[in-house]
Amino acid sequence: MRKEDLRPESFAQCPLPIAQHDTVQLGHGSGGVMMHDLIDRLFRWAFDNPELNRMDDQAVVTIDRNRIAISTDSFVVDPLFFPGGDIGELAVYGTVNDIAMCGAKPSFLTAGFIIEEGFSLRDLQKIVVSMRDAALSCGVTIVTGDTKVVNKGKGDKLFINTTGIGQIEHDFTISGSNIQPDDVIILSGSIAEHGIAVLSQRAGLAFETSIVSDAAPLHELVQVMIAAGGDAVHALRDPTRGGVAATLNEFASSSKVGIRVIEKAIPIQPAVVSACGLLGLDPLHVANEGKLIAAISPKAADRVLAAMRSQPRGASAAIIGSATLSDPGQVQLQTILGSWRMLDMPVGEQLPRIC
Repeated sequence: MRKEDLRPESFAQCPLPIAQHDTVQLGHGSGGVMMHDLIDRLFRWAFDNPELNRMDDQAVVTIDRNRIAISTDSFVVDPLFFPGGDIGELAVYGTVNDIAMCGAKPSFLTAGFIIEEGFSLRDLQKIVVSMRDAALSCGVTIVTGDTKVVNKGKGDKLFINTTGIGQIEHDFTISGSNIQPDDVIILSGSIAEHGIAVLSQRAGLAFETSIVSDAAPLHELVQVMIAAGGDAVHALRDPTRGGVAATLNEFASSSKVGIRVIEKAIPIQPAVVSACGLLGLDPLHVANEGKLIAAISPKAADRVLAAMRSQPRGASAAIIGSATLSDPGQVQLQTILGSWRMLDMPVGEQLPRIC
């Protein structure tokens, strides 16, 4: 960037996110259209570089001929404790999964805590212990961190940032921009459980059947998939904010392919279907924290699917669609009734502070 680009008057030329807003909205963190617009028009514009521009959940860099994956994430979930997990466990699993989505083996984490004055030390201890146990279960080490305290009323209890580092021990390119026409789209299990579990706790809702978060580490499942499929594993991503719809649209946009999925092939618990119907939510837009979507070459799809189903995290894995040359950048869904509709990227924020 030239020095003159840093003058205040030059910022008038910077493309601003969502022209009708002068301030940041909750939707800018949704995982949908508004967030992507903010990233593309502001952050990506400012930090432009090849590693960032891949727009995957992690950056892949080479240091002394070693391929390293790096990812960072911040967790602001409300409430801090929810059915099936808490913010500490979520912070570990979320970053481990982002590292794993390029086939890397996660090794190290950092942990940054922003704590509001007056927050319960007993609750903080529970969260720290949860993080410790989650890290041990994933085989990663929390090697450094930071603690900041803000004045009472200037934060909301606790925010956590984690950064992960892992080593890539294969020579394949696994990226959202690597999907090929005719690739098979596989989903590792039932969807929308995390978002509904958090929302039910936040709103004090009770359903006939308990719905718990699916928060879980996926790195071991990914290694099994790579062992079965090798370079046929073209893309991996965990559908967190914005859900399955956002991830599929990101894939279609990055790889310039069309994607067609079959609604009746998508695994979803009946209790989640009922909860989403009651709340007016589309389960395809609801966040997940222990599922992945894969694009696999058709020559290895059955082999990879069988390998996934042999693992606890992939026991309910299913083929839900395929990539196509037609309608590049678009995702189409065949409904239960057999008709086709566009499956769009979420626009605003259905469920704020879900992760």
